[in-house]
Amino acid sequence: MEPPSASPRAGRGPWQELLLAVSLLISWNPLTTAQVTVESVPPNAAEGKDALLRVLNLPGDTAGLTWFRGEIVAPVHQIVLYVVDTRVITPGPAHSGREIIYPNGSLLFQNITLSDTGSYILQIINRKFETALVTGELRVFPELHKPSITSNNSSPVENADSVVLMCEAQTQSTSCLWSVNTKSLPDSPRLELSLDNRTLTVHGVTRNDTGPYECETRNPVSADRSDPFTLNVLYGPDTPTISPSDSYYRLGANLSLSCHTASNPLAQYSWLINGRLPPFTQELFIPNITANDSGSYTCLVYNSGTCLNKTTVKTITVSEPVPKPSLWVTNFTVTENKDSVVLTCSTSNAGVSIQWFLNGQNLKLMEGRNLSQGNSNLTIHPVKREDSGNYQCEVANPVSSSKSDPIKLDVIYERSTTGLPVRSIIGTALGVLLGIALTASLGCLLLCTKTGRASAWHDVRELWHPASTARHGPASSNTSPDSLSSPMAAVSIYQELQHPDTNIYWQIKPKAEVAS
Repeated sequence: MEPPSASPRAGRGPWQELLLAVSLLISWNPLTTAQVTVESVPPNAAEGKDALLRVLNLPGDTAGLTWFRGEIVAPVHQIVLYVVDTRVITPGPAHSGREIIYPNGSLLFQNITLSDTGSYILQIINRKFETALVTGELRVFPELHKPSITSNNSSPVENADSVVLMCEAQTQSTSCLWSVNTKSLPDSPRLELSLDNRTLTVHGVTRNDTGPYECETRNPVSADRSDPFTLNVLYGPDTPTISPSDSYYRLGANLSLSCHTASNPLAQYSWLINGRLPPFTQELFIPNITANDSGSYTCLVYNSGTCLNKTTVKTITVSEPVPKPSLWVTNFTVTENKDSVVLTCSTSNAGVSIQWFLNGQNLKLMEGRNLSQGNSNLTIHPVKREDSGNYQCEVANPVSSSKSDPIKLDVIYERSTTGLPVRSIIGTALGVLLGIALTASLGCLLLCTKTGRASAWHDVRELWHPASTARHGPASSNTSPDSLSSPMAAVSIYQELQHPDTNIYWQIKPKAEVAS
């Protein structure tokens, strides 16, 4: 909408004088303004921008419009008077030169300032000289600048100090939001915000409270965030650690130790070796160590910021490689279940561990096998045949180990003349006799089935009498049917059943046929 083209005049016409007089009087016979409204565009204006108090639903019989600053209709607060018919504009005492009125009564503010914030009154006069008042409001907010964070203690000591962080903003009428590590503040009893959120207190600060922290200021028209702020929390030193973890070293090796701790500022390191103080260093190196280098190694750390110190002690043992042990036995050849034997592992080194082996495998302790305290003596009582074999002992310290030469133990035990154990011979004999008995029974059963007679046993007895063919008879005349149950008789019958001779079986006839 374009503003009126006519410029203000110094003199006043009859209508101007009349409208001005009416506008300064208390409203008579107020016209109906239920539908007339004034709104701010935008609702929240930014400082330095333009804003408009827009009038809606202005009556068609409007004769004049007057804007006043504040909540009182008074000449001193008059901004501008506008006569509709003549389109004449008359600035008032409160006109700043930045206000422009439009024919519909809307009032434009150019390059708005914070002082423009407040209430405004529009007075409407119709042609019957009836007046009405409509109010509007401007809300102006500054463009915010980047805030900054300050601290009452830039180097607090862990678990000893508290820290107060302040969000410094050029404008006070703003809200303030805090974040830490790019996230919203956690819910913690150690974090306390002031009522206006501009101050953040960290109670009992720890190394995890380092940050970074940020604060953001906001108003209805702008927002800005501070640069990250990091706390320099002084902490430590923690209890130091010595690496590597090895405590045992071979004679002639190189000893290299390193000490580490968590500390801010960085800790100062020193060593104490068996009461001696070498140069201040974090890394310790001793080449070609000897037994004299065994002992306690203490790492000392000191923090100049917290004025605290901590120590750690490590015991180093330097050992020679163990020589081959000697193995002794009371008897190389022993008798089973009769003799005992003692094997002794002899070594010149003290403080070594001893382990026993049989035939290259770890010796299993079982009934009859006993080790002395320290494992130097192995006693076997009584010896068994499974105790025979090659024995060795191994001695070890933390840096080396060595095995003895093997010793063979022979165990003598009783054997049968056949070279088999007695129990094995007895079992074999019983098995043979049982087999013979089963074979004889089977032969009789087959024979009975063949003849189909219940008197088969009688015919069998006849079989043992001399027959026509001598080679099928018994070996001697003293063989009788009663000897059928003997092992030899059973074998012969079995052989006959495997190779039947029809001449023999032909001689066995049923009694009925013999009678005929």
